[in-house]
Amino acid sequence: MVGLAAAATIVPAFAQPSERLNRQTLEQRAAAAAIWGMPIVSVYAMRQAFFRDAKANYNDIVFWSKPSDWRNQTTTPNASARYVYFNFNTNDGPIVVEIPPAVEAGLFGTLLDAWQVPLADVGPDGEDHGKGGRYLLLPPDFKDDAPAGYIVVRPQTYNGYALFRAISKSSSEADVSNATALVKKLRLYPLVKADSPPEQRFVDMTDKLFDGIVRFDESFYASLAQMIKEEPVLTRDRAMMGLLLPLGIEKGKEFKPDVATQRVLAQSADAAHAWLMNGLLTYSTPHWPDSSWAIPAAPIAVETMFSFEHPDYLDVDARGIGYFSFYAPPKKLGAATFYVGTFKDAKGDLLRGEENYRLHIPPDVPAQQFWALTLYDRETCGFIRDMPRAGLDSYDQKMHKNADGSVDIYIGPRPPAGKEANWIQTASGRGWFPFFRFYGPEKALFEKTWKLPDIERVN
Repeated sequence: MVGLAAAATIVPAFAQPSERLNRQTLEQRAAAAAIWGMPIVSVYAMRQAFFRDAKANYNDIVFWSKPSDWRNQTTTPNASARYVYFNFNTNDGPIVVEIPPAVEAGLFGTLLDAWQVPLADVGPDGEDHGKGGRYLLLPPDFKDDAPAGYIVVRPQTYNGYALFRAISKSSSEADVSNATALVKKLRLYPLVKADSPPEQRFVDMTDKLFDGIVRFDESFYASLAQMIKEEPVLTRDRAMMGLLLPLGIEKGKEFKPDVATQRVLAQSADAAHAWLMNGLLTYSTPHWPDSSWAIPAAPIAVETMFSFEHPDYLDVDARGIGYFSFYAPPKKLGAATFYVGTFKDAKGDLLRGEENYRLHIPPDVPAQQFWALTLYDRETCGFIRDMPRAGLDSYDQKMHKNADGSVDIYIGPRPPAGKEANWIQTASGRGWFPFFRFYGPEKALFEKTWKLPDIERVN
């Protein structure tokens, strides 16, 4: 009792949560909260772009009829694929997603919950095996038996999203038209309207800004508070909910930080951003021995199908770094696509926008569909803004190939003379990093009999 009485003199019973911590501890708590909340705040940022930039509503489908340019500001998208994106919300009941058969074009992707846990893959390597099917997204509190005839998906959250890719057989006009036609066969509607689905609304975001990049300032915490307000608290997160109280984030209560707290939050978000960027340098798993190219995901990501839930713990750090640098991971990595990335050149130096580089791509790239090299801004993990193109791929008919079928790609602020077709521009003064993607990865990639050389700095 003496101990309790003494404690009461130090922390009065009427003290607000934020008054129980000194500024340094509050900053540390807020930075940790940003790392923990990274995946769900990223979903919020993309949903805001869906509503604001696409002027879309739930049950609308956003798509890109052409490969994305820098205006698709999401984390590490492909500059070669035609994307399909939508947000869903099951507060009013189950949602139906109709996937058409993959005929004359490829369609694959993933349905994810608000914490970006992959729920189900779609397409040839998904639950419908490329034959098409009706996926049924159920609310987390759904107690009834699911109706027959659906591929049932049970998220733990009310909010979620989907990202699909429409893959044309080639860059010919006919094949591109087939890919777009396949997208237009998608349907998204509430289960209660299954007998008479409404006309599907599509929004084409080609050449339009879609800004779904998270901002690391005090607004990060307002976004986090909003998503916590909308979603059930999962058992794994109850301890974290207690740690959020000093920040003024509590389920069922309005988030109203005072000016002093907002300053702390802004500084903490910036510190978390710096920690995440630094964490990326050691986050990946090397793919080839003695190579800087690595699989851009921690081993636990792949092992847990991107839930990051070990039997004994939730790997908050790995999850935060992962969802800072990507979104919409597949449930089954390596079936339809395979990625490698790097942050360093052949000498081990960080890649910089003011320097010039060359990547030699050997012949016979083990990609059945196509390969793509895409560049990203290290601070945002999005496309480098205002660049004429974000990458190059094997679809490009203007790209010069060497006599043996290999390709040399040049990267830097200015193109080498006569190499413009094989050049990707960077922004001086900013760090960048690439992903090299294999669509339809083949045996030589996994057996490592084919190897991608490191990026070389050139004068």
